[in-house]
Amino acid sequence: MDSGATDSPASETDPDSRAGSNDSSAQSVEGDEDDIDDPGEPEDNSAGTSESQADDGDSAAAAAKDGKARRGRRLAIALGLAAALFVGSAGFAGAMVQPYLSDRAVVATKLTVARTAANAITTLWTYTPDNMDTLADRAANYLSGDFAAQYRRFVDQIAATNKQAKVTNNTEVTGAAVESLTGRDAIAIVYTNTTTTSPVSKNIPALKYLSYRLFMRRYDGRWLVNRMTTITSLDLTPRV
Repeated sequence: MDSGATDSPASETDPDSRAGSNDSSAQSVEGDEDDIDDPGEPEDNSAGTSESQADDGDSAAAAAKDGKARRGRRLAIALGLAAALFVGSAGFAGAMVQPYLSDRAVVATKLTVARTAANAITTLWTYTPDNMDTLADRAANYLSGDFAAQYRRFVDQIAATNKQAKVTNNTEVTGAAVESLTGRDAIAIVYTNTTTTSPVSKNIPALKYLSYRLFMRRYDGRWLVNRMTTITSLDLTPRV
């Protein structure tokens, strides 16, 4: 503070000194102007920085948007692939299941044919003196066409004699199989053991092994026998 107060009066009394002082002041002012101009450049840089930051912000937003778009596309592709795989696997499963279901249907039909054939033979050749009169009617549930009429005539012919001799006939099915199955037609083979007893023969059982071939057709969902032939007839009755 003291140093500054001493310099000021000297400057006022000496024009040269004042001129010099003025020059110095002018230089000082020029220097100050330079100093004032210098801070202006950082302001311009600051604006540039703001613009750069704005550009960076826009770039970041665009990048984020592109990232979301890419993720959306990847998700869509993944979903499309998953759907394609599902459809493909479903198609493969369907292709594999169809023959399986078809085979199961054929097996089920053959079982029905075999059971029907076995029941038919059991009914046709099992009777007693007490139910002989209703034999043809019971058998009619398994027969069709001319064969039904033929069997009824056969029963009518033997009914009186068998009732008089008190014949009891019992047929046991030992096996049955389907020989062929074509549409609504089937051929079945049935193997049996038949035992016949009568007081006339002192109730000594007559044993026979018989096998039959049955020609069958499906009518309204029911399998009926329309023809029958004997394949094997073997008499196993003990000889006394």
